[in-house]
Amino acid sequence: MHPYRSILFVPAHKPDWAFKALAAGADCVVLDLEDSVPHDRKAEARATVRETLPKLRAERPEVGLFVRPNALATKMTGADLEAVVCPELDGIFAPKIKDATDVLRWETMIDWFEARNGAEGLEMIVPVEMVDAITNCFEIAAASQRVGAMIGPTSEHADIARAVGYRQSREGSETLYLRSRILLACRQNGLHPLTGLWEDLADLDGLRSFADYGLQLGFRGMIVIHPSHVPVVHEVFTPSDEEVAYHEELVATMDRAVAEGQGAVRFRGQHIDLAHADKARDWLAHARLVRGSATPA
Repeated sequence: MHPYRSILFVPAHKPDWAFKALAAGADCVVLDLEDSVPHDRKAEARATVRETLPKLRAERPEVGLFVRPNALATKMTGADLEAVVCPELDGIFAPKIKDATDVLRWETMIDWFEARNGAEGLEMIVPVEMVDAITNCFEIAAASQRVGAMIGPTSEHADIARAVGYRQSREGSETLYLRSRILLACRQNGLHPLTGLWEDLADLDGLRSFADYGLQLGFRGMIVIHPSHVPVVHEVFTPSDEEVAYHEELVATMDRAVAEGQGAVRFRGQHIDLAHADKARDWLAHARLVRGSATPA
């Protein structure tokens, strides 16, 4: 999956909000058919999504376009996918997954509607919203090639908070174990690790600190729920010129040392060896991909 820095949610029945998400510079937009759409407007929202997706794709071809259908237990999933799967869609944000079997159920339906509706290559973003999903996260991550990203759960009021029963702090330390499990599952299976969610819309300093803590843990992007959060999240998750220069210099220094028959050398006052250079090369590969596709907010 592309290393999206920001994944911005908008209600599916409000297409104007989707275009505002594009204008905000979000890397990926999720049109939400689930929690943000009243039950009596679900059918209308499906039709709106199908009409809106080609327009969004035409306006910003590089932006990821995903849809969050209703969960399997609602028995609305099939109708949602039948309506929204199309060539303009990049993937499905699959809610309420609890185990690998749920992933395969989603995969089967996506297979069917891809073939039927002329789409291909749809990926899945899996949020971890339930206690079962935390327990089974490694099996979920490995269940299907369609799973491209998982979300380390943190939220003050959403499903995961209700399921676990924690009280969210400003720094989010109470979800460290939950998020760490998801992060390791992503790393083990080559998935894009995402964190979320900052719900205080006006507190951008708090958002920046929270996002930076996620970056420190190893996450590479974040779920956001307001356009004003996009520039802050991009600032945190976009490698800086100074960081790139540091890692490039480290690799060059180590390459020279190896050419001279050395396996370790002093660099900016620190001991470095081959392992440091390997880590720097991995970091640079990610940084180039992110910076190469970054667009101004």
